[in-house]
Amino acid sequence: MPVVRSSEAVVHEIHGARFVAYATPLSGSKELCAWRGEIPAGAKGPLHTVNREEIFHLLTGELLITLDGRTERITAGDTVIINPGATLGIENPTQETATAWVTTSIGLQAELADGSVLTPPWAN
Repeated sequence: MPVVRSSEAVVHEIHGARFVAYATPLSGSKELCAWRGEIPAGAKGPLHTVNREEIFHLLTGELLITLDGRTERITAGDTVIINPGATLGIENPTQETATAWVTTSIGLQAELADGSVLTPPWAN
């Protein structure tokens, strides 16, 4: 039975945020990936377009989520459904780190505004 202990999670850092990967093909997942995102106070990630659906559930804090040009403030307990092809931006305008649980299918890629493509290891 694949059990990923918190001490075994793999930490990645990019654009000022931390991605703590639990479920990936390397940890035994066959279809889905799941990670905890830690978005520090004042952080503003770049807009990016995703090729897979993501389910973004905010565990703590509050964030501004921009999805296809529309911005919403979300708070702990809120869930955002990000469809394939959507353009996403995440900003933490507060003084505290926000944490989220995110799931997607294996193979997630994100295209940045400059045309570069990110294949995040926490989702592949």
